[in-house]
Amino acid sequence: MEKMMQTRNKVLDDISQLMTNAMGVAQGAKDEAETAMKGLMDRWLADRDFVTREEFDAVRAMAQKAREENEALKVRLVALEEAAKD
Repeated sequence: MEKMMQTRNKVLDDISQLMTNAMGVAQGAKDEAETAMKGLMDRWLADRDFVTREEFDAVRAMAQKAREENEALKVRLVALEEAAKD
C-alpha cells in the first residue's frame, strides 16, 4: 500500500512538474509574441510617418502660441486702424 502511495505521489509530482514547465514555456512564448508584435507595430507606424505623442504636443503648443499671437496682432491692428481714422 505504501509503495502504491509513493508511486501515486511520484506520478502527481511528475504531472505537477510537467504543468509547471508547460506554464513556463507558455509564459515565454507569450512574452516573445508580445515583443514580436510590438516590433511589428513600431515598424508599421514608422513606415506610415505617424508622429510621436511628444512631437504632436510640441506642434500643438506651437499652434496655440501662433493663435495667441494672431489674436494680439488683430487687437493691435484694430487699434491702429482706429487711430488712423482720427
